Amino acid sequence: MRIGLLECDDVVGRFPEIRGGYREMFAALLPGCEFRHYEAHRGELPSSPSACDAWMCTGSKYSVYDGTPWIADLAAFIRSLGERRFVGICFGHQMLAHAMGGEVAKAKQGWGVGVLDVEVLRKEPWMDPPLKCLRIQHMHQDQVQRLPAKSVLLGRSAHCEVGMFRVGETMLGIEGHPEFTVDYGAALIRARRAQIGDDGARKALDSLKVKTDSPTVGRWIERFLQR
Repeated sequence: MRIGLLECDDVVGRFPEIRGGYREMFAALLPGCEFRHYEAHRGELPSSPSACDAWMCTGSKYSVYDGTPWIADLAAFIRSLGERRFVGICFGHQMLAHAMGGEVAKAKQGWGVGVLDVEVLRKEPWMDPPLKCLRIQHMHQDQVQRLPAKSVLLGRSAHCEVGMFRVGETMLGIEGHPEFTVDYGAALIRARRAQIGDDGARKALDSLKVKTDSPTVGRWIERFLQR
């Protein structure tokens, strides 16, 4: 299966001590898949939804409500996918909601950061092996405030009401970052300590010692994309 990875930020070289970026992290998360890469934040989008078998959208330092042309173009492409499968991660999760008519805004409760528990509200066939609660890294200030039409809420956390959702049968959004490595997550927390706050950053760094369910979420994503 060939997955088109819609990249929405520059990660390679952001931290000298971290090798690779989104391409390497997603390849490790979904080792059975072939990827084709598109730098959406530079205006590079596929010529057709049929260019790949399925699509994924990465995280980003940008906000979906920034109003920049590349974000509008990406939203239009997501709306054009028809029956092609799509999974959005963090910014990609918010982008899915935004593109399909939902609402995204800065969370009043502040940053969601570090390893957080997400309660699974609905068991889906592709959630195999099943989990009642999943732990994955988070790094976001924005949140989905209102779901699009034809959406199903699949997961939530104490910090984030919309932790995972599905639009129709073919589109999935996940607020957390199952692709993040511990080293990358830690570097990002340290770099954003001033925005997050010392106490929040310290707790987030401590949370990275907890084993996550990222491998299981990776299997869920692969099964969802292959359905």
